[in-house]
Amino acid sequence: MMEQKADELFQNISDYTSNSAIGDEESCGVATEVLMDSLGCAMLSLRYPACTKLLGPLLHGQSTSEGSCVPGTDYYLDPVQAAFNLGTMIRWLDYNDCWLAKEWGHPSDNLGGILAVADYVSRKNKRERKAALTIKDVLQATIKAHEIQGILSLDNSLNRQGLDHVLFVKVATAAVTTYLLGGKNEEIVNAVSNAWIDNVSLRTYRHFPNAGSRKSWAAGDATSRGVWLAIIALKGEMGYPTALTAPEWGFEDVLMNGQRLTLSQPLNDYVMKHILFKISFPAEYHAQTAAECAFDLHMEVVDRLDEIEEIIIDTHESAIRIIDKEGPLKNPADRDHSLQYITAIGLIYGKITADYYEDEIAANPLIDKLRYKMTVREEPKYSRDYLDPTKRSIPNAVQVIFKGGDYTKKIEREYPIGHRFRRGEGRPLLYRKFEANIKTQFSEKKSKKLMALFDDKEQLYQMDVDEFLDHWRK
Repeated sequence: MMEQKADELFQNISDYTSNSAIGDEESCGVATEVLMDSLGCAMLSLRYPACTKLLGPLLHGQSTSEGSCVPGTDYYLDPVQAAFNLGTMIRWLDYNDCWLAKEWGHPSDNLGGILAVADYVSRKNKRERKAALTIKDVLQATIKAHEIQGILSLDNSLNRQGLDHVLFVKVATAAVTTYLLGGKNEEIVNAVSNAWIDNVSLRTYRHFPNAGSRKSWAAGDATSRGVWLAIIALKGEMGYPTALTAPEWGFEDVLMNGQRLTLSQPLNDYVMKHILFKISFPAEYHAQTAAECAFDLHMEVVDRLDEIEEIIIDTHESAIRIIDKEGPLKNPADRDHSLQYITAIGLIYGKITADYYEDEIAANPLIDKLRYKMTVREEPKYSRDYLDPTKRSIPNAVQVIFKGGDYTKKIEREYPIGHRFRRGEGRPLLYRKFEANIKTQFSEKKSKKLMALFDDKEQLYQMDVDEFLDHWRK
């Protein structure tokens, strides 16, 4: 029987993942900051019981002698459950990095699986008197995962089919962790094809009337599933070469109305170099510049909030589709994905932290009073610039109209502080964010040691993964 040829997209992902020479000085440097920022976000999440209740072994009392540690905790778990734990922690507060295109997502979600597997492999190798994986290996895997997820996102929109972007996390994690576990091209294709066959969750948990906390653990679920698929691929489990293109029963026909899935450009390190950091505050990324505009207006309006007649928000089409929310907001997961709520918080308080999405702050009647006075409009130029590969802007503008006819200046912001075009401005603030986040869990002395890990990049790159993660144990 003639061997069935794998779908071209599977083979491209496999060939790219197997390339050991990915990443130059710039992309490795940004990947280091992604690692640092993601761990900081994970530490901050441990302040919230809604997150910590999901952590630990799947069943109470389970333990493992060969596994991975979960940073910020004393858990030592099998790599699949460790990936769920860390992936959930990184994503919980909507504060980790971001990628926006026809699809959007958070490529550092893959670090849950990458770190769990790299730690497991390193500890296992040392027991067998073999070389451990290093942080450089983690960074290269992170660059690859960012690239796979990000380039898939450029031209392939799952959200328009009502499907969630975390499928691309599952695919990327499956590919790179198969490689970290020692898999070759065939095993990578097998794992990736099974990830597509797994399909993807509906987006309903991100939108009214069903917005809820699943959106905060969906990425942990996806990255852990990617690890599970990698492990069974290494056990010799078969793949499905035409899982995308098979007539009638393939992913494209079943779920994409026959649309072909494409990689619009060769896989390299483009996504890592252009990744978006959330630096100043946790909020859905399409609202970041609206929040910055609101901060600029805060002092001008804070003493006149009762005089406001209308608040006009000019934005781009994707923001309208995802975070233009009217009516009741039931929980923090609902509020941090509301353009109106985020803008109202910025106008009232002049700042945003994760606590501002909790019930105590949300009970302030001024927030809904301002929300109901907001008019959200699409600015066509903003929508074009959002998709322009030379810009990748995330524009918003906010203007406040007062009773009696006077009004503020229209404040416009094209690029948020975490954009590549503002990298120099944002980098010191990113390190400050990291310091603040880790100090929520560790003493001043230990926080300084953790910060020092990132001082010498060459030394960090050579550090064994298990040694690095041992620094993060409680």
